[in-house]
Amino acid sequence: MRAIPPLLLFCLFLLLLPSIEMKKPGKGRGLKGARHKLTRDRARARGPRRHSRSGPSGLVSPNCLESTESGQVFVDCQDRRLSSIPTANTWSNKPKHLLLARNRIKVLHDGAFLGYENLDSLDLQQNQISLVEDGAFQGLTKLTTLLLQHNRLQTLSEEALIPMPNLGYLRLYDNPWNCFCPIDSLVRTLQVPSNRNLGNHARCAEPIWLKNMKLKHVDPELLCKEPDPANNQQNDEMGYTGVLEPSSIRSKPDATTVCYTYHYPQIRMDCSNRGLTEVPSGIPDNVVHINLSHNSISHLKARDFHAAKSLRTLNLSNNNMEHLDKGSLTGLLHLQELDLSNNQLKFVQYGVLEDLYFLLHLKLEGNLWVCDYSIQYMVYWLSLHPGVSPSGLVCHSPLEYAGESVEEYVKAYNRECPKDRQQSRPDQDQTDPELWNTLMEAQGELEEEELEPSALRVPQKYQIIRLS
Repeated sequence: MRAIPPLLLFCLFLLLLPSIEMKKPGKGRGLKGARHKLTRDRARARGPRRHSRSGPSGLVSPNCLESTESGQVFVDCQDRRLSSIPTANTWSNKPKHLLLARNRIKVLHDGAFLGYENLDSLDLQQNQISLVEDGAFQGLTKLTTLLLQHNRLQTLSEEALIPMPNLGYLRLYDNPWNCFCPIDSLVRTLQVPSNRNLGNHARCAEPIWLKNMKLKHVDPELLCKEPDPANNQQNDEMGYTGVLEPSSIRSKPDATTVCYTYHYPQIRMDCSNRGLTEVPSGIPDNVVHINLSHNSISHLKARDFHAAKSLRTLNLSNNNMEHLDKGSLTGLLHLQELDLSNNQLKFVQYGVLEDLYFLLHLKLEGNLWVCDYSIQYMVYWLSLHPGVSPSGLVCHSPLEYAGESVEEYVKAYNRECPKDRQQSRPDQDQTDPELWNTLMEAQGELEEEELEPSALRVPQKYQIIRLS
């Protein structure tokens, strides 16, 4: 067969080229081509798909909230089901605070935060982080606060902290730390005296003879030594757990370890649904909001909040609370909102509310308010604080007043009192002001004389008898 000349092949290709172009998607006529063109235009408008430095995220842009407060940029990506760190160029401004709590992040890869050099705080608590590579925090030279509590970390190298020379606040508690040789460098770093706010409350989960011991208190020399099987067996039989503090010293739960603490934009603690039977101790003095709802705190004791001097909102709803001690709210001079709804309160004793000078909202619905004399302190206090907006103050008992506003009950009570006193007066002479004052003066002089000890009484030389 004779070969086809190259010039002839080139001419045939030029003749077939228009038909090939017509068969490309979107180039033909009709509905199919129009749909493809519309899809292509939409894709171009959205721009190229972005990927995270810690792996592809599958999201064009995470649905996060960007805000600016006091000149600092906050990026709130909490509860967004993220499995990786969004890239830094996702945001319109360089964030100062990045909130990634309550997501699904499992691994922090090397260079995960490249481009976030301006960060001052990073919140990664309540994720599923089990591995932090040594270069994960590379470039975060300005970072001062790192929150890694409530994760699944078993070990962490000191080299992961080296890129953060200004780190002054590190939370690591509620992680299952394996106190073996690989964690030696981290323990030594935490125990440096100048690092007093790094790794507080973090405790060993393994081995059994170090369980529940704070990393701050573990002897680093023991971590890399081979354990003695005989001693280990003896410790197991004796039930030794290595806890330094006796349980009798700290009977109350610690707020820092029991509650979830969020530092930005304002420090708040979420202690709801934690099975608490009393207010936890150790509430920091800079906390602004505390949520203690849906627990079993039946009794609020004096000085429970004495250290929470900056508190603005306090939620104690749904606790089956029956009693508030006098002094239980002492020190809350800046409190603006108090939620006592859905409890078992029948009255509030005199003096409980005296420190709440700046209170604005008081939620009282869902309680067993008894409309008798004991309820009048609450109404009297509210009358002296007209800026307070109460809700739900409704009589629960006695039955004749059930469902009635406590304020209306007190007004009706005060209207009826003068009539009762007028009907009970047996003698019109008792209403004479001059006679009543004379009798009261005489009675006072007599009582004063009788109360004075007989040895101290001065004998009267003259006695005046009034005949008129």
